[in-house]
Amino acid sequence: MSEFDKYATPLSSRYASKEMSAVFSLRNRFSTWRKLWLNLAIAEKELGLDVITDAAIEQMKQHLTITDEEIAAASKQEAIVRHDVMAHVHTFGESCPDAAGIIHLGATSCYVTDNADLIFLRDAYDLVIPKLVNVIDRLSKFAMEYKDLPVLGWTHFQPAQLTTLGKRTTLWIQELLWDLRNFVRARNDLGLRGVKGTTGTQASFLSLFHGDHDKVEALDKRVTELLGFDTVYPVTGQTYSRKIDIDALAPLASFAATAHKMATDIRLLANLKEVEEPFEKSQIGSSAMAYKRNPMRCERVCSLARHLGSLFSDAVQTASVQWFERTLDDSAIRRISLPGAFLTTDILLSTLLNISSGLVVYPKVIARRIKSELPFMATENIIMAMVEKNASRQDVHEQIRVLSHQAAAVVKEEGGDNDLIERIKKDEFFKPIWNELDALLEPSTFVGRAPQQVEKFIDNDVKNALAPHASMINDVEVKLSV
Repeated sequence: MSEFDKYATPLSSRYASKEMSAVFSLRNRFSTWRKLWLNLAIAEKELGLDVITDAAIEQMKQHLTITDEEIAAASKQEAIVRHDVMAHVHTFGESCPDAAGIIHLGATSCYVTDNADLIFLRDAYDLVIPKLVNVIDRLSKFAMEYKDLPVLGWTHFQPAQLTTLGKRTTLWIQELLWDLRNFVRARNDLGLRGVKGTTGTQASFLSLFHGDHDKVEALDKRVTELLGFDTVYPVTGQTYSRKIDIDALAPLASFAATAHKMATDIRLLANLKEVEEPFEKSQIGSSAMAYKRNPMRCERVCSLARHLGSLFSDAVQTASVQWFERTLDDSAIRRISLPGAFLTTDILLSTLLNISSGLVVYPKVIARRIKSELPFMATENIIMAMVEKNASRQDVHEQIRVLSHQAAAVVKEEGGDNDLIERIKKDEFFKPIWNELDALLEPSTFVGRAPQQVEKFIDNDVKNALAPHASMINDVEVKLSV
């Protein structure tokens, strides 16, 4: 049977980076188990277990990366014993005969499975955090470039007061900054399960060290240090609490909402022909309609963001139904949801990097839309200008109301352009401000403090948030394979 005859998740086969796929690969999983067994043996030997020899340690070091042949052998063994961990204990022992009798000494299966999962969560966060940093950095440059460009604001997707394109971009960036905070916090909060035994009491290790409680605690601490963690969970059942998975996936689900909102905004702007995602020279938008430039990258973001948000419920439901020290109904779903969440996050960030690096802006289209809507928005300024010429505010308001309704009828009933300003220019009532109308209609006077807000936000909030991650920032072009 060819590989093309079997289903493969598009998360890894089509979209995700090689690096993220490698974190959750079978080779990395089983090799990490071997690393855990090695470090357990090293710590046990350091604390006086003479049954562990230097030769055993050396052989284990030489076989840390599992080979294709060993994976196949372990698979055959698992078919016999129906236990994945014991199958790999057996296979590792065949490669390391001097260590065969001490591999997994005192441990339970969750020593390798749970500790490995915590390592994968940490390593996965170490891959997505730099990507998020660079999305923020590139959008910040875009925001500064367009901090002064007036655009029509939208509330309820109806025309509203003007803002600037840069200011709108800061709304996306601010949410991404919160996501960065949450990613870093979740990553740094991860601890190690450590060596806890079958029900978390460390009874097997207490037996190994003949009742020496200090050595058992030292073993837990030493294994944690050898595996590069600062903290170990002080108490566990057989597994680490599945509430840890909730804490790990919650920031990803929250990020999914950010990504979906940003991509949706860009899709709507593409429909308005104001801003578009990158479109490659040979890219085809539609198999039938050759003229189309579909926002497929942003559509992919929205699609996968919905999937990512849904995975959070797996973690919540799984944590809520764990019985006492453990049940096994968490195992199958965690094999799917934990890798799936990080693979999807990785894909979303790679796609957002590509989008944020090549956004296309059409200022003339933006200006034309402003021109069509600005006359109505300028009426308050016109009223104030007339009052300064000693006109009655109520009289001016009534004149504006009548002319506005006439102009609206032209737009809605006749399909014409908004001619409110032309009507004002022809109405003798408004003659005192005819010479001021062009100044009153300058779009930049309608954006308030938007440019200043952008500058302050980027110079202060973004700069301070990215400072600890400055070494991660790069200008590497991100190309999508599909």
